[in-house]
Amino acid sequence: MIRQNVALREVRFFSPIGFYEEEQVVGNEFYVNVEVEFPFENSNSEDLNNTINYEELYKILAEIMTPKRKLLESALEDILDRILRNYSFVESVTVSIRKVNPPFGGDLANSEVKLIYTK
Repeated sequence: MIRQNVALREVRFFSPIGFYEEEQVVGNEFYVNVEVEFPFENSNSEDLNNTINYEELYKILAEIMTPKRKLLESALEDILDRILRNYSFVESVTVSIRKVNPPFGGDLANSEVKLIYTK
């Protein structure tokens, strides 16, 4: 069986996401990675309907990364749920969000949270 993988890497967002109220006001810089895998059963590899359009994946990320929220986990869950709802043939999804310079006083470049789904 041939499997197809479609991914977006290091998609940058400046979003009002964070546990502390100040983070929701000031915002933070985030990088999102998403990778989906599904069977390659493609009779016409020039037909966009036979794959996942990564522009549509980007729109999902942009919609979910825009509103205020406290935890990255809720954004990850929403991204994962939306992908599974929109693309029932997907067999695995990996989504991660990296927060640049998390504000807890340590010398830390970034933090990351990830969800992995496998059918």
